[in-house]
Amino acid sequence: MVLCEFSMSPLQKGESVSKYVARSLDIIVKSGIDYRLNPMGTIVEGEWDEVMEVVTRCFNRMKQDCTRVSVSIKIDYRRGKKGRIESKIASVEKHLNRPLKKS
Repeated sequence: MVLCEFSMSPLQKGESVSKYVARSLDIIVKSGIDYRLNPMGTIVEGEWDEVMEVVTRCFNRMKQDCTRVSVSIKIDYRRGKKGRIESKIASVEKHLNRPLKKS
Protein backbone atom coordinates (compact mmCIF):
# COMPACT_ATOMS: atom_id res chain seq x y z
CA MET A 1 0.00 0.00 0.00
CA VAL A 2 1.04 3.55 -0.67
CA LEU A 3 0.65 6.65 1.45
CA CYS A 4 0.90 9.69 -0.79
CA GLU A 5 0.91 13.23 0.48
CA PHE A 6 0.50 15.76 -2.25
CA SER A 7 -0.08 19.44 -2.66
CA MET A 8 -1.22 20.91 -5.93
CA SER A 9 -2.04 24.53 -6.56
CA PRO A 10 -2.14 26.93 -9.46
CA LEU A 11 0.29 29.78 -9.73
CA GLN A 12 -0.86 33.17 -10.99
CA LYS A 13 -4.38 32.74 -9.55
CA GLY A 14 -4.01 35.07 -6.58
CA GLU A 15 -3.45 34.53 -2.89
CA SER A 16 -6.40 32.23 -2.21
CA VAL A 17 -6.59 29.02 -4.24
CA SER A 18 -9.13 27.13 -2.13
CA LYS A 19 -11.62 26.86 -5.00
CA TYR A 20 -8.98 24.93 -6.99
CA VAL A 21 -8.14 22.74 -4.00
CA ALA A 22 -11.85 22.03 -3.58
CA ARG A 23 -12.03 20.72 -7.15
CA SER A 24 -9.21 18.29 -6.39
CA LEU A 25 -10.91 17.17 -3.19
CA ASP A 26 -14.09 16.47 -5.13
CA ILE A 27 -12.10 14.13 -7.39
CA ILE A 28 -10.46 12.45 -4.38
CA VAL A 29 -13.75 11.95 -2.51
CA LYS A 30 -15.49 10.52 -5.60
CA SER A 31 -12.58 8.10 -6.15
CA GLY A 32 -13.43 6.27 -2.94
CA ILE A 33 -9.85 6.00 -1.68
CA ASP A 34 -9.06 6.86 1.93
CA TYR A 35 -7.80 10.40 2.40
CA ARG A 36 -7.10 13.13 4.95
CA LEU A 37 -6.99 16.81 4.15
CA ASN A 38 -4.50 18.90 6.09
CA PRO A 39 -3.68 22.61 5.87
CA MET A 40 -0.72 22.02 3.53
CA GLY A 41 -1.92 19.16 1.34
CA THR A 42 -3.84 15.91 1.18
CA ILE A 43 -2.83 12.37 2.13
CA VAL A 44 -4.33 9.50 0.16
CA GLU A 45 -3.88 5.77 0.76
CA GLY A 46 -4.26 2.92 -1.69
CA GLU A 47 -2.51 0.81 -4.26
CA TRP A 48 0.09 2.60 -6.41
CA ASP A 49 -1.99 2.66 -9.59
CA GLU A 50 -5.17 3.96 -7.96
CA VAL A 51 -3.31 6.64 -6.01
CA MET A 52 -1.39 7.82 -9.07
CA GLU A 53 -4.60 7.83 -11.11
CA VAL A 54 -6.24 10.16 -8.59
CA VAL A 55 -3.22 12.50 -8.53
CA THR A 56 -3.18 12.51 -12.33
CA ARG A 57 -6.90 13.28 -12.51
CA CYS A 58 -6.41 16.18 -10.09
CA PHE A 59 -3.55 17.50 -12.23
CA ASN A 60 -5.48 17.14 -15.47
CA ARG A 61 -8.40 19.05 -13.99
CA MET A 62 -6.14 21.78 -12.64
CA LYS A 63 -4.33 22.33 -15.94
CA GLN A 64 -7.60 22.85 -17.81
CA ASP A 65 -7.72 26.49 -16.76
CA CYS A 66 -4.39 27.05 -15.01
CA THR A 67 -1.36 27.79 -17.15
CA ARG A 68 1.10 27.02 -14.35
CA VAL A 69 0.65 24.41 -11.60
CA SER A 70 2.90 23.65 -8.64
CA VAL A 71 2.88 20.01 -7.48
CA SER A 72 4.67 18.44 -4.53
CA ILE A 73 4.41 14.69 -3.91
CA LYS A 74 5.80 12.54 -1.12
CA ILE A 75 5.23 8.76 -1.20
CA ASP A 76 5.72 6.02 1.40
CA TYR A 77 5.27 2.43 0.22
CA ARG A 78 4.98 -0.46 2.65
CA ARG A 79 4.06 -3.92 1.45
CA GLY A 80 0.96 -5.43 2.98
CA LYS A 81 0.21 -2.60 5.40
CA LYS A 82 -3.19 -0.96 5.24
CA GLY A 83 -4.78 1.79 7.32
CA ARG A 84 -1.54 3.67 7.92
CA ILE A 85 -3.19 7.08 7.73
CA GLU A 86 -4.41 6.34 11.25
CA SER A 87 -1.94 3.74 12.50
CA LYS A 88 1.20 5.84 12.00
CA ILE A 89 -0.22 8.56 14.24
CA ALA A 90 -1.48 6.02 16.77
CA SER A 91 2.00 4.52 17.01
CA VAL A 92 3.56 7.88 17.89
CA GLU A 93 0.77 8.59 20.39
CA LYS A 94 1.45 5.23 22.03
CA HIS A 95 5.13 6.11 22.50
CA LEU A 96 4.17 9.50 23.96
CA ASN A 97 1.39 7.97 26.05
CA ARG A 98 -0.98 10.78 25.05
CA PRO A 99 -3.07 11.89 22.09
CA LEU A 100 -1.84 14.47 19.59
CA LYS A 101 -3.71 17.11 17.61
CA LYS A 102 -4.85 15.80 14.25
CA SER A 103 -5.58 17.75 11.13
